Amino acid sequence: MKVLVTGGAGFIGSAVCRLFVGEVNATVLNVDKLTYAANLSSLRAVESSPRYAFRQADICDRQAIGALMREFDPDAVLHLAAESHVDRSIDGPADFIKTNVEGTCVLLEAALAHWQRLPAKRAAQFRFHNVSTDEVFGSLGATGWFTETTRYQPNSPYSASKAAADHLVRAWRETFGLPTVISNCSNNYGPCHFPEKLIPLTILKALHGEPIPVYGKGDNVRDWLYVEDHVRALFSILNEAPAGESYNLGGDAERTNIDVVRAICRLLDEMLPGSPHRPHERLITFVADRPGHDRRYAMDATKIRRELGWKPRESFDSGLRKTVSWYLANRWWWEPIWSQRYRGERLGTRSDRPAEGPSPAPGR
Repeated sequence: MKVLVTGGAGFIGSAVCRLFVGEVNATVLNVDKLTYAANLSSLRAVESSPRYAFRQADICDRQAIGALMREFDPDAVLHLAAESHVDRSIDGPADFIKTNVEGTCVLLEAALAHWQRLPAKRAAQFRFHNVSTDEVFGSLGATGWFTETTRYQPNSPYSASKAAADHLVRAWRETFGLPTVISNCSNNYGPCHFPEKLIPLTILKALHGEPIPVYGKGDNVRDWLYVEDHVRALFSILNEAPAGESYNLGGDAERTNIDVVRAICRLLDEMLPGSPHRPHERLITFVADRPGHDRRYAMDATKIRRELGWKPRESFDSGLRKTVSWYLANRWWWEPIWSQRYRGERLGTRSDRPAEGPSPAPGR
């Protein structure tokens, strides 16, 4: 299988490249613009493989994407390239609309032209797989789960842009017949995660003895999935799912943010008995909440378990231990980021909501 992977230098994308090339013997073309969160160091394990290639390109560049599609002649497109951090979408929504909506449209047009050129047998097997998020569904109350039929109700510029991308992918299927599939996943964690996100940020703040910021009361709930489990699910969908299907992916690992942070602190206490910052929980600092912060996400992954036989290999506890251990053992990966590109500063504080007026709805 020849797979064109967009965003393959990012967190999930690099895990895709490592597993697809290293474990399942696929041939991968990694197409990435190399924005701030991309890191080619994450591809060190596969960069010398004859079944891996990298091309720097913007998915909004029609000419470049069309040329790469013709040159590589893929059997599938796995679309992960996206602006992905909610806080950054609050500070600068336009970048998210540009990449996540316009870029998806450009990629769909190129994929459609490529698919229409394929011989009948290859055309029938071709897939365009859009990798999306649970955030398109909005916010849950204290009970219930998102399913594949949950209505879309995005609450941030990021989730709205991803919802738009999902709708475009479905439209290309219904209008043009392009064989597409969609997956919506819960929060990922694991190695090579850019430290603007909760788990790597907590680890690095704690290692440096700095205040660990927790939004609001820390009682927002997320369902966590180890990144390699996610990648194996993507491979199953790409290979086995009928065109037109969508699948929810989750780890059955709901945790409040404060419980996640405390678990990391306890692991660091155990793994670094000589740290001057023990107990690391004393570094926890509650800060003003994120504007429009969704209360709870939880994914019902029954469909993919039943139809494709996928289930996570890691529990949250085992995956978190692996993640913390990886950051302790791989300073070479994160130290250049922490010292030169992103030092853990607060993002997403902009809010244009009037100071006076109705309170936000519960769960926002």
